[in-house]
Amino acid sequence: MRLSSWSLSSAVFRTGFDFGQREVAHWFPGHMAKGIKQMRASLRKVDCIVEIHDSLSLTYYMFPLLPNIPFSGRNPLFQESLDVRPHLLVLNKMDLADISNKWQLERDGVKNVLFTDCLRQRDESVKKVIPLVTQLIESSPRFHRDEDRSYCLMVIGVPNVGKSSLINALRRINLRKGKASKVGGEPGITKAVLTKIQVCERPPVYLLDTPGVLPPKIQNIETGMKLALCGTILDHLVGEDIIADYLLYSLNRLQRFGYVEKYELEGPCDDIQHVLKSIAVKLGKTQRVKAITGIGDITIKMPNYTAAAYDFIRAFRKGELGKVMLD
Repeated sequence: MRLSSWSLSSAVFRTGFDFGQREVAHWFPGHMAKGIKQMRASLRKVDCIVEIHDSLSLTYYMFPLLPNIPFSGRNPLFQESLDVRPHLLVLNKMDLADISNKWQLERDGVKNVLFTDCLRQRDESVKKVIPLVTQLIESSPRFHRDEDRSYCLMVIGVPNVGKSSLINALRRINLRKGKASKVGGEPGITKAVLTKIQVCERPPVYLLDTPGVLPPKIQNIETGMKLALCGTILDHLVGEDIIADYLLYSLNRLQRFGYVEKYELEGPCDDIQHVLKSIAVKLGKTQRVKAITGIGDITIKMPNYTAAAYDFIRAFRKGELGKVMLD
């Protein structure tokens, strides 16, 4: 939702976000470290890398398989390892993102890119994955795997971008089979390392599912906030109130005012406390708080700011605030 210029005449927005002394929590559990080690060791039996990211933020481009891509948040752990295989970049959740600026990819010479919505039952773009990777594999040397008639793909990406959803969509389309990977709305659902799953019979194609992997340390705090906003880092490690405030700042910066209509606000606002209070009142999200007064203890109802922040963040992730691309 874009408001006309006259309706913004009285609105004053922040020109930058004050991160203060905050640091992004370093969420790097044991299954991620194990995943990195085994992914490197398994490259020998892989024909193609399928890298999947969230269309909401091109910051998600973490694995530098193509050295000329200038996106932030890239994971140096894979620089020397994964650029030796054909590569397909899948940008998922296209239904939530404003992909009008996908020219950035074309400008930087990025090839073999698909925008998908893996949760849709009839996403035509998912049908292009197998023909495209087959073409990439057959046009590249397979070395010691040349006599093997089956193809093996490795699916990589940061947490909660839709790797399991892509696998399930490919099985549904090509094999008429049900789910093979658990799907969840929080990062860290897939913890098993390198599970081999068939997704096509002709030609025989297998996928190695991998856990979402972040760098052990996120150097740039704004990159970390974008990852947190898109659900790649567990919310409580950053704080729902901080994520909600950064979301409000980002929406106003991009002039995406869908939140005004959804929560029936009087107009755009840059005060997160005012916005969360309005959300809490509208949705009836309150909490009882004990107050000590001169006449004794009393219990009063207060807006539940945490619950309101949670609803605000989830509405963004489900696309209810309009299509947005953070980068």
